[in-house]
Formats: sequence, structure tokens, C-alpha cells
Amino acid sequence: MNVEEERQVRFGRTTIDYGIRRSARRQTVAVAVDPVEGVMLTAPANATAERLDEVVRDKAPWIVDRLRLVAESELRADAHEFVSGESFAYLGRHYRLKVKPLNTPGEAKLDRGFLVVPVSRDLDAEGRSASAERALRDWYIEHARQKLPSRVDYWANRIGVEPPQLVVKDQQKRWGSCDQAGTVRLNWKIIQAPMRLADYVVAHEVVHLLHIDHTKAFWARLGQAMPDYDRRKEELRKLGPTLEW
Repeated sequence: MNVEEERQVRFGRTTIDYGIRRSARRQTVAVAVDPVEGVMLTAPANATAERLDEVVRDKAPWIVDRLRLVAESELRADAHEFVSGESFAYLGRHYRLKVKPLNTPGEAKLDRGFLVVPVSRDLDAEGRSASAERALRDWYIEHARQKLPSRVDYWANRIGVEPPQLVVKDQQKRWGSCDQAGTVRLNWKIIQAPMRLADYVVAHEVVHLLHIDHTKAFWARLGQAMPDYDRRKEELRKLGPTLEW
């Protein structure tokens, strides 16, 4: 079962967030910096948090350098101001935002090619942008919760495991994770990407129910279920930064 924890350490003025996967089979701690998962430690089951923090501190110069290289190789998304005319993606297609000041605002909706977000007419420009951001985020989360469960069920069946419990949430620097109880957590922002890339994240996490580490067995099982996973992973690596807001 995939045991996952999240911790952070300070290195100078930099905060390093990292995840932990534990395995009774491991004797040493391995550190990886992945464009999708961020900083990840694979550790023995009995490794203390203090020991793992120390490993990250010892490797901090290398980790920070790797994170910088990853960032430099990725596209940068323009900062959103949440005003009419901006473009937002949903399932790989782009839609223009239309912020509508109304006396009685309601929920965001997709209407005739526009993401329409009603906001209160009484708000100033800054307040309208903040309100539009909240409403739009809620819309994406709700649609992720509608769309992703069926994909989890599909890939669980294809990979040969029982469909896990799914939680859709805002995950910093990760598209997905899986805890010791077998609960899969997916970042709602992945619903902006084409479904084939969301499927990569789903399949990746589901395979971790069988293989804790990124071993040859893990990639082999993922490859059996999704032969082009490496191409999808690379596409997500390039697209990912444009989905952050």
C-alpha cells in the first residue's frame, strides 16, 4: 500500500515541501525531484521524521538546483486577473471568461462558449476579481468531482484493483497522491487539461496501490495499462505550469 506523508524544511530563505513514501523493503532513503510530484522521498518504514528532514537538508543544494532547472524548462502561465476576456481551459479546450455584475449573483456556468461568472454589482473592480476567482474555482472543483470518479473506476478496473476512495482537493505542486488507506487524492486543476492527461495522473496513482515505489515493476504495470504513458507524462510536464492559478 502506498504510504504518503507531507513535510517541509527550511533551507536559507527557501521552504522545501516534500512527500514521503515508505516501504518495508527499503533500507536507505532515496530523493527524487519529479516535474509532476515535486520532491519525493522513498524511505524505510521506520525512518523518523527527523531523519528525513536531515536528509532533505543535506541534499538541499541539489534539490533547489533541480527545482530551478525544472522551473526553467517549463512554460510559465500568465497571471490571471479574473476579468472578462481572459482565457481559461477546461478539458483541454479554452473558454473566454465573462464576469457579469448582477444585483443577485449566482454560480458560474459554461454558456455558449463562455465561462460566465456572476458577481455582485456592488463590488469594486478588485472585489469583482476576487469574487470571480472564488466562483470559478468552485466551478472547477465541482466539475472535477463530477468527471474524475468515473476515470478512477475505469483505470482501477483496467489495472486490476478495487476502485479506491477519491478525494478532489487543491494539492500544492502535485497532481495526485495516495495515502496508506488507499485513498487517491487528485488536484482539481487537472480538469483543465485534456482528459488523456488527467487519465495519466489517475492511472499513475492507481498503480501505486500495487507498487509503492517508482520501481521497474511500477513502470511496467503502468505501461501495460497505458502504453503511451511516457508521452502523456511529458505533455503534462510542459502543460502543467499553465494550469496553475
